[in-house]
Amino acid sequence: MPDVLVVGASGYAGAIAAELLWRHPHFELVALTAREDAGRALRELYPHHRVPLALEQLDLDRAAGADAAIVAYPHGTAAPVVAALLERGLRVVDLSADFRLRDVAVYERWYVEHPHPELLERAVYGLTELYREQIAAATLVACPGCFPTAAILALAPLAAAGLIADVVIDAKTGVSGMGKQPRAGNHFVAVTENVRPYGVGAHRHMPEIDQELAALGAPVPVAFTPHLLPIDQGELLSCYVAPTRAVSQAELEEIYARRYAGEPFIELVATAPGVRDVRETNVCAISVHADERTGKLFVFAAIDNLWKGTASQAVANLNLMFGFDEGAGLA
Repeated sequence: MPDVLVVGASGYAGAIAAELLWRHPHFELVALTAREDAGRALRELYPHHRVPLALEQLDLDRAAGADAAIVAYPHGTAAPVVAALLERGLRVVDLSADFRLRDVAVYERWYVEHPHPELLERAVYGLTELYREQIAAATLVACPGCFPTAAILALAPLAAAGLIADVVIDAKTGVSGMGKQPRAGNHFVAVTENVRPYGVGAHRHMPEIDQELAALGAPVPVAFTPHLLPIDQGELLSCYVAPTRAVSQAELEEIYARRYAGEPFIELVATAPGVRDVRETNVCAISVHADERTGKLFVFAAIDNLWKGTASQAVANLNLMFGFDEGAGLA
């Protein structure tokens, strides 16, 4: 059984990744690291995960004995750790944005100066539905952001068919999408009984969505605005597409059915999904509707931002990297 450690296991996504690996049939979870909560068992921080391992400071020399790592550090701080782990022969799935964008100039415009741009060519974008074969051969996988995961899966069939002339994405997310650290914006008092947009015109996931849609054949900048909801987790994207030609409901359904035939974690549903439909799963539920009145195409996609949007997708990537079934440990 390959030995795996989770670096940064005290955050929401890192803790879920630890739980999934703790009960995984093919991996051995050997260490959990954290910078601020070292010495505490993970189950003290998150009793519902029931992982008894203690959090510890990252020791790179000790980490060299493992086979793989999931790195759950913020952007900018993840890259040096990823580089050090790769030097020691580990395969790495990175949850930060540090290796998602292929153009270093684009990354540095939206984030920070890149600590290790030389690794960008080595990284594979970790959306299994698009890059399954490349992930299986990779030593470094950049796990997609939660919004891009849902957006790209929602729009990939239309992009590949050359049917996107323009698109507006209205996104809704729970407060876990803003991270564990308390801020004025995600404080209970600010969130409860309220809905508000954020990151208007400046959300860092936009270039990631643009990059992948362009790679599929739709070089159209998306108009994207997320909204914060008073729920803990879950994500719903409503995508409004101006198509390049008229598309009927029957053709629209056929495009999606053909594209996602056999995909284990895509569910095509007749009615627009809700976030509870996919909670604590690696599933993306998608519903498509051709609007005769406006000629537009409506695509709705729901995921659990901490699972399919982060932690369970990371484990699916790790499964492929070691030759296991993509869904191992995720049922």
